[in-house]
Amino acid sequence: MKSFIFAIALFVCAITTAQQITCTPADKQAVENKLLEIDGLLEDDFGKTLAAIGKTFLETPYVAKTLEIGDTETLVVNLRGLDCTTFVENVLAFGNLLRNGEPSFDAFTGALETIRYKDGKLSGYASRLHYFSEWIANNEKKGLLRDITSEIGGTEVKKEINFMSTHRDLYPFLADDTNYEKIKASEQYLNNGSICMLPQDQIAANEHLIQTGDIIALTTSIDGLDITHTGFATWEKDGRIHLLHASTGSMKVEVSKLPLADYLKGIKKNTGIMVARPQ
Repeated sequence: MKSFIFAIALFVCAITTAQQITCTPADKQAVENKLLEIDGLLEDDFGKTLAAIGKTFLETPYVAKTLEIGDTETLVVNLRGLDCTTFVENVLAFGNLLRNGEPSFDAFTGALETIRYKDGKLSGYASRLHYFSEWIANNEKKGLLRDITSEIGGTEVKKEINFMSTHRDLYPFLADDTNYEKIKASEQYLNNGSICMLPQDQIAANEHLIQTGDIIALTTSIDGLDITHTGFATWEKDGRIHLLHASTGSMKVEVSKLPLADYLKGIKKNTGIMVARPQ
């Protein structure tokens, strides 16, 4: 009986645009509380708005794989534990709500779905934007951001992206052959293009071109993978760009102690960054 009651509570949130939402009552309340907390943070500079919202999450625990729930893809709402991507997604969703004057739970879930899924629509596991370079490209297509990497000194690189399909055992949803084939198709799409990245050794010289609130994505030399981590740029009191992110080091949301250019030197296999500017 208790498990049945829990199941009802877990899926208590309404179904929006015919998609099921995974959300506990505590998570729904957390969204409503956050909407109240960020009221008044809107600035003319949207990047500064995003950084201010992001800093309201400081000390929130880092929790991996919060989206890997059940055997069917749902829109997961969870502000109590964040990984690097869900941190960025939630902050961007709240920022857009604040700017558009839509402080409601339904508006939040709509904004989150738009950001998290290909062309803004949840349609199974493979519709989630798993590879972050595709996340950037698809959200640029939606008009939510602009990839500015080439404008700040970035160069195009070709790399075969296939980490998910070649590590199928790491992703429970890929046990399903349909999901697996769709992910391979997504990888093929990425492999038809290139990635623009700013090399690690050129970040310090070009950081003056990065603004607070820009989304920073860490490129990697790991075979088959495009991006390993993400967060927001923030100009701090030392006059340098730092990374506001859900950290796997401290296991919480934090501002990096070191400037971004120095922080990256301690990241094994980091090759540089992509930079996207929310619009």
